[in-house]
Amino acid sequence: MLKQRALLLLALSFAIPARAGLLEDNGARKQIQQLEARVLKLEDEVNQRTKSMLDLQSQIDALNTEIRNLRGQNEETTHGLQDAEKRQKDFYVDLDTRLRHFESAEQAAKEAASASASAVAVKAPVSADPSDPVPEDRAFEAAYGMYKSGSYANAVKAYQDFIKMYSGSARVPDANYWLGKSQFGMKDYKQALATYQKLLKDFPEAPKAADAMYGISGCLKGLKKPIAARKTLRQLVAKYPASEAAAKAKKLLAATR
Repeated sequence: MLKQRALLLLALSFAIPARAGLLEDNGARKQIQQLEARVLKLEDEVNQRTKSMLDLQSQIDALNTEIRNLRGQNEETTHGLQDAEKRQKDFYVDLDTRLRHFESAEQAAKEAASASASAVAVKAPVSADPSDPVPEDRAFEAAYGMYKSGSYANAVKAYQDFIKMYSGSARVPDANYWLGKSQFGMKDYKQALATYQKLLKDFPEAPKAADAMYGISGCLKGLKKPIAARKTLRQLVAKYPASEAAAKAKKLLAATR
């Protein structure tokens, strides 16, 4: 019995260190497996990051390419705009030159027409029949055409010639009125004033008498005589209250109070 117990104790003494060694080997193996798992995980993370960095680099390269393309397009657009601006500027310069040419030609044509009309008015022959109104009407209309076109100097001469040539005409009062208007258009206020005053003196009942008084007021204003100009307007309103000239005079008087 004692011998069996001794053998059992001897067996146990050998078994315990073996079991401890086996446990130690299992722990080391587990640690190795854990390390391998961590290494694999790290390798996987490195691979993922490397892939992400490669994708990012690809995106950066693509963006750089797009930026270069956009810069190229921008340069082309800038050059295109500069060319368009130059073409537009050249177009307007050419258009302005053409317009100036046409304006010069039109002005020359007007002056030629006015000169021609003046010549017709001056040289209009007196008909053998004193009752024939055609030459007289033609001369008057020619002078009026010069006034309407703004050729005041030619109109002045044409109306003066008309008054001399057709001194007995019923249109002489109107000719004097338009003569004053033409002189006023030339800013010859002194001469226009004299013409209007002569009209009122020679033809006080003329249809244009009220308009002549209104013209006198304008001449006085042009001659820096505002008090006399306002006085004339008041006289006009009192003498010709129902006339269009009186209505205009009232408005001027009201505006200059």
